[in-house]
Amino acid sequence: VGPYVLVTPNETRRKQLQQIAKKELDDLEQWKKEHRPGPITLVPQRLGGNKSEAQVRQNQQMVLMQSKYRKKHKREEYVKAKKAAEEAEILKKKAVQREKAERLEVKKRQEEMQRREMLLEDQKYKTNELLNRLDVVLPKSDSCQIANPGPESTAWKRSHAYKQALREDENRRLEEMKQEQQRKAELMEFKQKQEEETRTRAHQNEQRSCFQSLFIFYCTLRVNNAFLDRLQNKTQPNNIYQPGYTG
Repeated sequence: VGPYVLVTPNETRRKQLQQIAKKELDDLEQWKKEHRPGPITLVPQRLGGNKSEAQVRQNQQMVLMQSKYRKKHKREEYVKAKKAAEEAEILKKKAVQREKAERLEVKKRQEEMQRREMLLEDQKYKTNELLNRLDVVLPKSDSCQIANPGPESTAWKRSHAYKQALREDENRRLEEMKQEQQRKAELMEFKQKQEEETRTRAHQNEQRSCFQSLFIFYCTLRVNNAFLDRLQNKTQPNNIYQPGYTG
């Protein structure tokens, strides 16, 4: 412990504090004596006892039953509110899904319309390209060409050439379909022949195995019969001269 300084207490200051504290305590006690409550004076009156015990018990039972009913009613109201909130949430989700489906349907319709428009434009472009190509080819190959053809004959030639090209394209597709059907029919016939040959071969193998089994059984039977005959021939002379033999 380091060095320290010892301060002597001030006795005068201590006495003054003690006197002040004692004076405050005396004042408190004097105040308590002065403000002590006096005697209580009440008007006499009848306290309770205006109902019988049975009525009190009945009232308590009624209050308890009402409390139970109130709790049950609150519980039912809570369940109904919860169910209504869940149904509202489900309806909201259904509405959102319906809206999404409607938007998707509108989008599909728009895409379908765009696709059709693009298809029509492509078809028009191909038709014009075909007509332009026919305009280049027809004057060179047509031997009965008019010297100064008019716009009506040119349009008729274009339409005729376009119809002819469509007819040739349709005939070509029909021919391809016929060839495809013919190839499928030939392939089906070839498969049927293979299946028939396989079944015939399996039937022949089965018959051959059956015949082999019968032949082996027949040979075994003949060998067994020959063995029994030889055995009987060996034992028969001795049995002729046995007593009681009748032939």
